[in-house]
Amino acid sequence: MPKTLILIPSRLSASRLPGKPLLKINGLSIISHVFKKAEKSNVGKVYVCTGDKEICEDVINNGGNCVLTTRKHSTGTDRIYEGLQKLNSIDYDYILNIQGDEPTIDVEDIKKLNKVACKNKSDTATLASEIHNKKNLNETSIVKVQTKKKLNLHNFSQATKFFRKASGINFKNVYHHIGIYQYKKSILKKFIQFSQTKNEKKYKLEQLRILENKINIDVILAKSSPIGVDTKKDYMEIKKLMEYKS
Repeated sequence: MPKTLILIPSRLSASRLPGKPLLKINGLSIISHVFKKAEKSNVGKVYVCTGDKEICEDVINNGGNCVLTTRKHSTGTDRIYEGLQKLNSIDYDYILNIQGDEPTIDVEDIKKLNKVACKNKSDTATLASEIHNKKNLNETSIVKVQTKKKLNLHNFSQATKFFRKASGINFKNVYHHIGIYQYKKSILKKFIQFSQTKNEKKYKLEQLRILENKINIDVILAKSSPIGVDTKKDYMEIKKLMEYKS
C-alpha cells in the first residue's frame, strides 16, 4: 500500500475572517479540530503547516504536530510544499492536503479519498458531495465541480470544471467541491512549479492551475458535506452545530 502524509495549511490572515484558525468550538481551536479529524483517519502522519507561531503553539499545545513555514505564500498548496521540504520526507508516495477551515469533515471520507486515490494511482484526487439546495449553485462561497460522469458512492470521475457561480453552466454532473486534495508527490512538485493562471487568480481557485496544465483530478463522492468556515456567520453556525452535537 502506498504511504500517505497529511499536511494541513493554515494562516491567521484570512481576508474574510482574520484569525479564524484559532476561533474556539467546544474549547478547541478550529485548526486543532481539523488536525484531530485527520489524525483519527489513521491515513498517515499529520502536520499543520503555518507561517504563524500562534497557530503552531496552539496545535502543539493540543497534542498535534506543526511545521513553521515562511509567512507569505500565494496558496495553501505552496505552503504545504514548503512544509514537505522542511520535513525532508522522502518515503511518502502521496500528500493529502486538508483545508484547515473544515472542522466538520468526515473521517470516513478522508479514508475513502486516500483508499480510492491509492488504488487507482490518481495523479490528483479530491472529494465532492451532492447539492440538495439549488440556491447553493449561485452561492459564491460554495465551490462547485463538474465531472465527466455522474458520481455515485462506488465510482469516481475526472473533473472538467471548477467554478463559484453557475450562471451559464450546464448543471449536469455538478457537485459541491470539498476542500481536500490528494497528490502524488511528483505531481505536487510539478504543481508548485507552474505559474498561477489567470483564472486561478480571478476566481481564487488553485485547482484551476492543475486542470489548465493538463493534470487530471479524479473526483470521489463523499457521504457528507462539511461546512467550511469562511465568514463569521459560518463560524457561528458550525459552532452551534458542533456544540449541540456534543
